[in-house]
Amino acid sequence: MRTTEYRCTCGAVLRYRQDLLKESGTVSPTWKCKDCLTPVPGMVAEKISHQHPS
Repeated sequence: MRTTEYRCTCGAVLRYRQDLLKESGTVSPTWKCKDCLTPVPGMVAEKISHQHPS
């Protein structure tokens, strides 16, 4: 299975759930970059949120 990556505007490469910050409170969760709190696109964030470093 291929690993999904996302490069944030701050330069951070997001690969794993630990790289994201989940904000609840709405119907669907909002995911943000852990370093700069920039929102991450929902579809990409959902894929990344299921990945764990091995």
